[in-house]
Amino acid sequence: MQIVDIVEVTKPIASPIRNAYIDFSKMTASLVAVVTDQVRDGRRVVGYGFNSNGRYGQGGLIRERFRDRVLSADPKSLINDAGDNLDPHRIWAAMMQNEKPGGHGERSVAVGTMDMAVWDAVAKIAGKPLFRLLAETYGVEADPRVFVYAAGGYYYPGKDLSALRAEMRGYLNRGYTVVKMKIGGASIDEDRRRIEAVLEEIGNEAQLAVDANGRFDLETAIAYAKMLREYPLFWYEEAGDPLDYQLQAALADFYPGPMATGENLFSHQDARNLLRHGGMRPDRDWLQFDCALSYGLVEYLRTLDVLKVHGWSPKRCIPHGGHQMSLNIAAGLGLGGNESYPDLFQPYGGFPDSVKVEQGYITMPELPGIGFEGKSDLISVMRELAE
Repeated sequence: MQIVDIVEVTKPIASPIRNAYIDFSKMTASLVAVVTDQVRDGRRVVGYGFNSNGRYGQGGLIRERFRDRVLSADPKSLINDAGDNLDPHRIWAAMMQNEKPGGHGERSVAVGTMDMAVWDAVAKIAGKPLFRLLAETYGVEADPRVFVYAAGGYYYPGKDLSALRAEMRGYLNRGYTVVKMKIGGASIDEDRRRIEAVLEEIGNEAQLAVDANGRFDLETAIAYAKMLREYPLFWYEEAGDPLDYQLQAALADFYPGPMATGENLFSHQDARNLLRHGGMRPDRDWLQFDCALSYGLVEYLRTLDVLKVHGWSPKRCIPHGGHQMSLNIAAGLGLGGNESYPDLFQPYGGFPDSVKVEQGYITMPELPGIGFEGKSDLISVMRELAE
């Protein structure tokens, strides 16, 4: 049993949308295939992965460093003790050979992308949905029913309040009970009007979360907090720079409602520093660490251990990214839910074709691996890469 090839291609996911910090006009993503020598149901087992939106494709790092380390390793060193499957932890260790600690930037995205593909291959070799395999491996009761929210509300050329309301109404019509919109890319008065328009549209049918994408300094973050606390929001997300833990801690004095952050922290050490110094409140706040950006599930398991030490439940985790890998982690390891992009970053966002949102929840299909084969537009792109 061995990995015979690792293939990467950088794909465009460009869009005219923008948040408070970046636009997506030149955005790319890496698509990776981990090709094995195993065959299941008459088809070679290939694991697939891709990085989350908001960070660019990582083809250079994957091809120059991480791919070759895995392919040059003794195949026996990458197999589990039972000898019946690949071992993601040993493969991860091979990828990270000769890497210094720290520097959790683009490197973490490259490793996280490859790690996703490895776990997809492992679950396919086992003939199980990844969420079932995770629950069995780590002693958690699997729950195929996962909370999801609809992320959107981006700034877009010519998008007025009526278009914003129509977008949010569309999410409600598809079964979502929590929707999210961007703030911080306009004046505070304009953002107030945008928020009030959405709240008027959704009424008591749903809750609204807002996301500043790290745009604010402390003074602006507090000004927004004083405005936002007038409304019954689901959360106030990433007000300031993700590594400015002092800003996040100070903000709690001005915003008593739930806050969320963590999507731009890329290691268990960063997560630990957030919990130590960021003033996050385990009874109401939310953590958004995204395995595809932060060294993969192998590292995410370490992050969950950090949460446990600091008295946090995994139920307070709702990962960023809107991808099926985090859906499997949520269902298999007991997270609080997952982000969803119903209309954006296709074909990578969304769910298998048979999956529908009902009262804010989806039910995981019983597909081997991560479940990419159930999403027709996505699997066709993936198979072009390696099958």
